[in-house]
Amino acid sequence: MVSIVVPVYNAARYIRKTIDMVCEQTYKDWELILVDDASPDNSAEIISDIIESSGKRIRLIRKERNAGAAEARNTGIDASAGRYIAFLDADDVWMPDKLEKQIAFIEKTGAAFAFHSYEFGDGLARPTGKIVHVPETMNFRQALSRTVIFTTTVMFDTEKIDMEIIHMPDVPSEDTATWWRILKSGIVGYGLDENLAIYRRPPKSLSSNKFIAIERIWFLYRNIANLSVLESLFYFGGWALRATLRRL
Repeated sequence: MVSIVVPVYNAARYIRKTIDMVCEQTYKDWELILVDDASPDNSAEIISDIIESSGKRIRLIRKERNAGAAEARNTGIDASAGRYIAFLDADDVWMPDKLEKQIAFIEKTGAAFAFHSYEFGDGLARPTGKIVHVPETMNFRQALSRTVIFTTTVMFDTEKIDMEIIHMPDVPSEDTATWWRILKSGIVGYGLDENLAIYRRPPKSLSSNKFIAIERIWFLYRNIANLSVLESLFYFGGWALRATLRRL
C-alpha cells in the first residue's frame, strides 16, 4: 500500500480536486492522509464532508496550531500504514498513472528513494511545456549542485529506508534538506525520467523568489551539508547555472 501524505493549509480552492485526483489513480492500493495545519479557511470542513461519503481510505488529521509543512508531513509519516510513502502538495497535480508507474519503477530498480520528472504549470496548473528532467541516479555530491528533486515526485520504500531519516527538519527548504541528509547517509536516489506531475506556479515576484532561493541554498550548504565557504561557492555556481537553465 502507498501512504500519500498531503500537508493542507488554506487549500480550499484545490483540495477537492486533489482528492479526486488521488481517487482516479490507476493504482488503487493507497491511503490518503491529509494533515490540516490549522488552516483559517474551510479546508478541513471540505475534507470532512468528502470523507463522510468516500470511506476510510481518506483520513484527516487536524493540527491545533500552525507549525509548517515539515511538521505536517512528519505527522502524516507517523500516521502512515503503507510500505510506500509518497508526498503530494495540495496545489500540485499527478498524472493518473503516477503511482502505478513509480511503484513499478521502484520494484524494477530496487530503489529505497525514488523521484521522477515534472512539468511547470501556471496558476491554473495548465502545463507550460517546460519539463524538468531527472538523472537515472543521484548521490549526495551530485545533489548539491542540482535541486531537481521535487517533493510531489518523491516516494520511499520503508522496507529499505529507516522511517526516522525521512522526517523533515524545521528549516528553510526542509524538503531539500531531507533529500541531502538521506543521500549523505549513503542511500542513492533513483530518477524516473518521465513527466508524471505538474508543479503549479502562481504569478509571483520572480526577483523576490530568486533572492529567497539564494538565501536558502546558502543556508543548506553551510548548515545542512556542513560545507566550507569555498566548497559552498563551488557548488553554488553549479546550482545557479542549472537553476537558471531550468527556468528558461
